Amino acid sequence: MATISIFHISKMSESQKHIIIVGAGPGGLCAGMLLSQRGFKVSIFDKNAEVGGRNRAIRINGFTFDTGPTFLLMKGVLDEMFELAGRRSEDYLDFIPLSPMYRLLFDDRQLSVYSDRDAMRTELNRVFDEGSDGYDRFMVNERKRFNALYPCITRDFSSLTSFLSLDLLKALPWLAFPRSVFGNLGQYFSQEKMRLAFCFQSKYLGMSPWDCPALFTMLPYLEHEYGIHHVKGGLNRIASAMAEVIRENGGEIHCGSEIASLAIENRRVRGVRLNSGETVLGDDTIVNADFAHAMSHLVEPGILKKYDRESLQKRDYSCSTFMLYLGLNRRYDLPHHTIAFARDYHSNIRNIFSHKTLSRDFSFYVQNASASDPTLAPAGKSALYVLVPMPNNDSGLDWPQHRQATRDQVLDTLAERLGLHDIRSHIECENIMTPRDWEQNEYVYKGATFSLAHRYSQMLYWRPRNRFEELENCYLVGGGTHPGSGLPTIYESARISANLIARRHRVAFHDSKASRWLKPA
Repeated sequence: MATISIFHISKMSESQKHIIIVGAGPGGLCAGMLLSQRGFKVSIFDKNAEVGGRNRAIRINGFTFDTGPTFLLMKGVLDEMFELAGRRSEDYLDFIPLSPMYRLLFDDRQLSVYSDRDAMRTELNRVFDEGSDGYDRFMVNERKRFNALYPCITRDFSSLTSFLSLDLLKALPWLAFPRSVFGNLGQYFSQEKMRLAFCFQSKYLGMSPWDCPALFTMLPYLEHEYGIHHVKGGLNRIASAMAEVIRENGGEIHCGSEIASLAIENRRVRGVRLNSGETVLGDDTIVNADFAHAMSHLVEPGILKKYDRESLQKRDYSCSTFMLYLGLNRRYDLPHHTIAFARDYHSNIRNIFSHKTLSRDFSFYVQNASASDPTLAPAGKSALYVLVPMPNNDSGLDWPQHRQATRDQVLDTLAERLGLHDIRSHIECENIMTPRDWEQNEYVYKGATFSLAHRYSQMLYWRPRNRFEELENCYLVGGGTHPGSGLPTIYESARISANLIARRHRVAFHDSKASRWLKPA
């Protein structure tokens, strides 16, 4: 998509409300898709040359990589969003179910993980002494947890009244406060590595499994219940498909148009000011930018109180990541997804979250999507995506100094742990992203890739609200607001904000809260 530097906002009818969206990430695009389908005039502005935000594509010399998310979990949520926009997701996207979903690599064993129940039992019996005894109890109990909590995930917590609901009362026992995910798994599995196989998903939230609230035990359940999908062309194709629907509905997306600030008068957001000097006014504004970055850079000091710059600095944030995107001139026999645990996992976790230092021995994730999708690399070649969890920028680490050494350490680790001994000689192109790059280039506060930490004190009513409590006519979508990080929950944040805006303007809409794709307890 070509960068747009000159744009024109189409003339609206007298009754048509204009919604401005800051950022063309997954949340902004999903909200734009829903609102444009409901008859709103939608104008999206993004600094990048292509839609998607952290869900956009990185293209180098014929290789395609997803910038961020690579796991499509809870495909049913995405299907619902397209249905609410009057479309079918399969008309825009080619979904590939993965089996096995991923491989887990420990220092002394490896486990292939399946959503097929019989295959998973067989694999657990092969790898662990305790076998699959706790697996069925895990699936039954965590299904109940998810069914109890899902109504809380999808509802609006923009007021105390909406928070104190029957849904929340029913869900309270399933919060399992104050246990952690790792501790909660003790009711099913005894061995530490067995538990780790069902709680590494805490890293999806940028948290340690020993700190991540027990309610998120539902994350591994969701993988085992619904499976994981790949999208042909990469998950970035979801963003492109949503942008296509928005344009079909008459919405406008202005790439290469960076926001300088929100246009605020008397604590009311009237629109946005662009770096070009132009001001675009609308009836409501949705902020899809990283929450803490937006509030510390797009709002003048002195306006916010609860989320002023000093308060934002003191809040808890997720970890960051070191990214290595490799275009290789050969194919490797690796699964689509591989997660490798550090040999001393406890020390690696402490270094990331407590000491905020680098580790000599680290955990890492590798996506070899070319194994399932030949469109991502030229024939006979492969696009390898490598992610290493790292401390966020509270660490004070000098990443320009550590960049090359960490890159070399990652390549050495791939050779040692995955047997890719010749990988250096096959690198045709590469791209590196450090925690510093996340902050400076991607505008991610402190480089905390998964936004605000998902602690109990920063969730539900206590997370920045979808109808932002400090500014009028301002709504939030994305990982920094309710319900939190991850593509499915970001899509849900878009649904919540779109519904709030539609109700405010008394625009009728259909919403499918029955979620027929849920499995009965």
